[in-house]
Parts: sequence; C-alpha cells; structure tokens
Amino acid sequence: MSTKEEIEKLIKKASEKKIDLSSDEDLSIAIMNLVSIEEHFYFTGAKTNKAEYFDLLQKARQIRGDLMKKIVKEPEGEVWCLSKHLLAASMRLIEVGTKYDKQGKKKEAYDFYSKAYELYSLFWGLNLKVIDVGQVRKIGENQLDVEDKKKGGILGKLQELVKKVIDCCIE
Repeated sequence: MSTKEEIEKLIKKASEKKIDLSSDEDLSIAIMNLVSIEEHFYFTGAKTNKAEYFDLLQKARQIRGDLMKKIVKEPEGEVWCLSKHLLAASMRLIEVGTKYDKQGKKKEAYDFYSKAYELYSLFWGLNLKVIDVGQVRKIGENQLDVEDKKKGGILGKLQELVKKVIDCCIE
C-alpha cells in the first residue's frame, strides 16, 4: 500500500468520527493557551506572593478542563494528562521557535517548529484514535500499525493526517 493510500485510509477513519475538526483545531489552540495562562498565573502568584493569582489559576484550569472534555473523549489510562502535556509542550516549542526565529536563527527555529508539530500531530493521533495503542508493543518502531508494511514512521504519517484532515480555515 502506498503512503498516499495509507493517509487516505487514516483520513477515512478520522472522518468517520463525525467531528468538526476545524472547530476542534481552534479549541486545541485555546487549550494550549489556557495551559500557558495557568503557568503565568502560577509564576505571577509565586513572584508576588499574592494568593489571588492562584485563585485565577484554578479558574483557568477549570475552563481548560471543561474544554478538553470536548476533544479528549473517553480517555483511557493517562491519555487525558498525555493530551494536556502534548499540547503544552507543543505550545512551548512554538514559543521557543518564534524567539529563535526573531533572533535570525532560522535552522534552530524550524527544528523547534518541527518538534512542536510532531507533538501536536501525536495529540490528534491519540484523540482521533487513529493510533491503535493496543498494538504498539507488537509493531516495529516506525510502523503505524501491524498493517503498515512501509514502516515510514508514525509521526510522519500523523503529520500528513493533520495536514489533510484538520483545517482551521473551514468556516
């Protein structure tokens, strides 16, 4: 099966979920920002010794949790926490990449951007359930699942899936 056919298979599988992926992409970015807001409330509270910042942190955390429930449905094991940390790490890598980019360090910036997109794609792979985590130990390191004969790399395939299926510009 060609890479194109594999991606089409994943797109079909994701499409069967009947979710509005353009809205979910916007929501995932909002969740990323809410995690960052929680961090800023924490550090501001710690630096100023003002407890009200910790209260605001809890409010932001509650909103983030409510919004995550719209994307992270029926999480098993630690998928909920994994999802939060994948989005948070992706956001931070984007932030670091933009700082390197501003300094003219394009190669380093693009490396951070690439890693951020890999984590973001992994988030979607988990939450669209296109990764069969039950088969992970039984397949090769670069295979998507046991039917993946090409062994082109799970992250590369997930990135292609995200590029084709998740489009924030759909109104």
